[in-house]
Amino acid sequence: MTAICHCSMCRRANAAPAVAWAMFEEPQLTFVQGEPKFYASSEEGKRGFCGACGTQISFSATYIPGLVDITIGSLDEPAAIAPQFHFWHSKHLSWAEFADTLPRHAEFPPAG
Repeated sequence: MTAICHCSMCRRANAAPAVAWAMFEEPQLTFVQGEPKFYASSEEGKRGFCGACGTQISFSATYIPGLVDITIGSLDEPAAIAPQFHFWHSKHLSWAEFADTLPRHAEFPPAG
């Protein structure tokens, strides 16, 4: 699953108007240049950062067990993974509207 998140937590953590994520199962991930440093950003979630430069790399939470979101912009080839939809669009900044035809979900997308 790939998406653009507009929630205030993601915007603040990345100092950006929105953040593109790709979700993976934990066993699918391998970090080739060290492991991220982690910060508990809420009771449910933790964010992983590059220990050298501070770039946010990941997000995981108790409400998505076994899954990890990776910031698409932190990948070596971010153009290779395109978002499929927007979520938390109810929180988007009015001056940061994307000119695409991707589905927009007010909060989380429906499961299934």
